[in-house]
Amino acid sequence: MVTPTAVLVPFLTALCLIVMPVSAQSVQPGPDQGVWRTAAPAPTKRTEVAAATLNDKIYVVGGFEEPGLGNLINLAITPSLEEYDPSADRWTSRAPMPVGLHHVGIGVAGGKLYVIGGYKQSGLSVWQPVATVYAYDPATDTWAGRAPMPTPRGALSVTEHDGKLYAIGGYDRKANSAAVEVYDPERNTWAERAPLPTPRDHLAAATVSGKVYAIGGRLNGDYGRNLSVTEVYDPVTDRWSRAADLPTARSGITASEVGGRVYVFGGEGGEGTFRENEAYDPAHDAWQAMAPMPTGRHGLGSAVVHGRIHVISGGPTPGGSFSDLNEVFTPPEPVTSKR
Repeated sequence: MVTPTAVLVPFLTALCLIVMPVSAQSVQPGPDQGVWRTAAPAPTKRTEVAAATLNDKIYVVGGFEEPGLGNLINLAITPSLEEYDPSADRWTSRAPMPVGLHHVGIGVAGGKLYVIGGYKQSGLSVWQPVATVYAYDPATDTWAGRAPMPTPRGALSVTEHDGKLYAIGGYDRKANSAAVEVYDPERNTWAERAPLPTPRDHLAAATVSGKVYAIGGRLNGDYGRNLSVTEVYDPVTDRWSRAADLPTARSGITASEVGGRVYVFGGEGGEGTFRENEAYDPAHDAWQAMAPMPTGRHGLGSAVVHGRIHVISGGPTPGGSFSDLNEVFTPPEPVTSKR
């Protein structure tokens, strides 16, 4: 008898080998490297999710669920939206997306959550790139379609700047995209910007001090070709430049900004999954190793509430693996110069 797992796993692993997790930095974290704790696990074990904060709540959307009879027809792609309230340490299921998607970009603007691009099911394939944009309104618990992105792609990254959402890079299953397309939620319009100098997918993006950063990633969906490239975009001049490389080349990562620094978590490579947690300080164009994640994961999401970064879901081994983890990182207090 062919089980649902036997049918679905080939789609989810995508030719990735299941190997042991990568060891984190051998140096024990010091007091200036932050601390971790564990919060309530998510209701669903997932991977290739996206997460964002809106009104002090964290929203986790899309991805793959663990295979089973209930999701066989959808090849385990989920439209699920789950809301986490850190003040109560409690999860609540909300209205699902109109369609199941994975490897999406996510952003928040104007009191709404936006899910941009990604991949959907097409026949027996789970890799159909899309240009769709869906807006979620937490006040009404409803979704609405918005103007599509000019370039269909998944495994992109999205970050907000000045009320607009920057959709950066990705992969259309044929080639990497250098597209940098900016969505204006107020006008429901898109505009092209200077292309990404290093086209890549499974990257992370963040905004700090008015600049947009594109960090890490991989070439053509191959985690054997991970990158450490960090590039910075100036919206005023519409130009990209090079910043200091991410110390650990990795992809399938997530990033969050706290206190003017960008923290990059997790990822996968040929060696396994990463526990690395590395912080970028744009004021000094320098990286610092932080306390490693308790559990290495890829395809995970991160979101910030009150200065604490929740790192949620993702696969503990490369390819088709899943978790409901909600590990919380408290960054160290920023060092201030003495006068």
